This record gives sequence, structure tokens and C-alpha cells, in this order.
Amino acid sequence: MAVALAFDTSQAACAAALAARGRVVTRIDEMARGQAEHLFGMLEEMLAAEGLVWGDLDVIGVGIGPGNFTGIRIAVAAARGLAMALKIPAVGVSAFEAAAGEAARPLWVAVPAPRGQVWLQRLGPGGAGAPALVDEAALAGLDAPLLRQQDCPAEARIANIARLALERRDAAAPRPAPLYARAPDAAAARDAPPVILP
Repeated sequence: MAVALAFDTSQAACAAALAARGRVVTRIDEMARGQAEHLFGMLEEMLAAEGLVWGDLDVIGVGIGPGNFTGIRIAVAAARGLAMALKIPAVGVSAFEAAAGEAARPLWVAVPAPRGQVWLQRLGPGGAGAPALVDEAALAGLDAPLLRQQDCPAEARIANIARLALERRDAAAPRPAPLYARAPDAAAARDAPPVILP
């Protein structure tokens, strides 16, 4: 039976799930920062607790956002690095898909965003529409049921990422990439780059 390791650092936590031997073990470590330093130790502890090593993995699942810019990049970079080192696929799963799980389609999924807004995406039987950053007022009068991310517990969301990674591991897909629903807030540096000596 295939083994999947999934993780997500797009929110204020390190979330991970290990799907092996017919069961899924989850762990959520709440933290506002420090996910990069914490992630690999946490994953190694989860593997060791199940008597597994990195080489036992068949697929990596990773949360690609939307969410915290830095957190998304941490998880996606870790997933791509692990997949390359272990020669296994990495599967990116959006926060919308992770929250929706196996809920009936069509439905709208709302993920909290800064400044009283939400990221909103419609998931249908044939796929997903483009995500948009909208005000809360836009959630009135949608043409399908609405699911808010917080309606799905963090443990269920990370387990859904592991399940979807297993389902999609043999599908041809591009490497995971961050899902940004808006451009970064950061501005490019105005200073000239340093001169590199020969």
C-alpha cells in the first residue's frame, strides 16, 4: 500500500499528515512563525513514530495556498526538494480543495484573507474556476452552497491533502507551485545590486 506524507505551512501552523497502512495520522503544531525551522523535525518524528523512513514514501502532498506568502513558499520548496531527492512525485493541493474534501460539487469555498476579505473559488463537477479575492459582501447570493475553510477542521484539511496526493500520484501534472490569489505586497528593492567581482 502506498505511503503519502503531506504538509502545509500556509496558515499559522505546521500541519502534517502521514497516510500509511490504511490509516492517516495527523499533527498540527500551532505557530505564527518559525515553520521553516520546525517542519523537518516534525516530519521525521511522525515517520519514526510509525516505524517509517524517508525512503518508504511514495508521494508528497503539499498545501499550495492561498495563505501566508512565506509559509506557502516554505512548504512548496520543501515538497519539491523532497520529491527530487527521493525521486517520487509531489502533488500540490489548494486550500480550497483541502477544505472541500469529498463534499458534493458544485460548491463555493471561502478562505480567510487580510483586511476583511476572503479568497473565493467555485469547485464544480468538471473542475475549479479561477480564485478571486473578494469582500465578505460578495458571499451573498452565490449560485451554489458556500463552505468556509474554518468549517473544516485543520486535521481534516491536512488529511484531505494526503488523500488527494495518493489519488493523483500517477497523474501527469506540473510540479507544485504557490497559488497566489493576488500579487505580493512587498516592493522591489530600490538600491542597485552589488557588483560581483571576477
